Amino acid sequence: MRRAYYLVPPLPNCIIAPDMWSFFHKLGSPPWLYSISGAILRWLLPITLVALAIGLVWGVLFTAPDFRQGNSYRIIYIHVPSSVVALAGYYVMALAGAVSLIWKMKMADVAMQACAPIGAALTFLALITGSIWGKPTWGTWWVWDARVTSMLILLFLYLGVIALYEAYDNKVAAGKACAVLSLVGMVNIPIIYKSVDWWYSLHQPASIKFTGESTIDTSMLYPLFLMIAAFYALFTCCMLMNMRVEILRRESSTGWVKRLLFRQEHD
Repeated sequence: MRRAYYLVPPLPNCIIAPDMWSFFHKLGSPPWLYSISGAILRWLLPITLVALAIGLVWGVLFTAPDFRQGNSYRIIYIHVPSSVVALAGYYVMALAGAVSLIWKMKMADVAMQACAPIGAALTFLALITGSIWGKPTWGTWWVWDARVTSMLILLFLYLGVIALYEAYDNKVAAGKACAVLSLVGMVNIPIIYKSVDWWYSLHQPASIKFTGESTIDTSMLYPLFLMIAAFYALFTCCMLMNMRVEILRRESSTGWVKRLLFRQEHD
């Protein structure tokens, strides 16, 4: 049976398309998704690298020392963005799992598998930078603090999704199992957010607040916002690149991939 795929429209038409359901269904087309992700990466990746460089230099070199922590606080420009985006990445993975279970969309499985290693890397980075920050602040590299422990559980959840997918020979069954684990693990996310409020914790409360006044000076806050935005963009770039690799692997025997590889070999 021949496969029917959507034609690939220009990027602006995809964004302004009035029929969002049509756009949603196009996401299930491997060649369409591969093409549109390449178009996005061409402009998003350079912007991300520039934003990361500016934010890091701004935060590390051009902000004043903290009146209590001195220069050790500067690690927040890595620690906070990696923590924030690690949590957001789990939402994306769980959403992809839900779409996979409800609509049986194969590209949702691809998105879920693409998110897991990135989320695990960001969670690990958050734990490592938190330990480095904790040594001068708490006097120890590690404590079984509520926030730290729940972040460690988040790392295990990400690694669990990766391991579970590799454990199954039947990838359809693997996708279902990973989707269920992703959704069950969602219970840990509000625990991470509220852990410093629910239990006694060495971890400081959130410095950035959306419903009240932030406790961080604006001269430190602006580069932090830039780094958080850059980490979100970095997550998006890495996710799209992972998805493109997985799409090519899954669709390696199809005509459109063979034509794509042929064109690349002769360019």
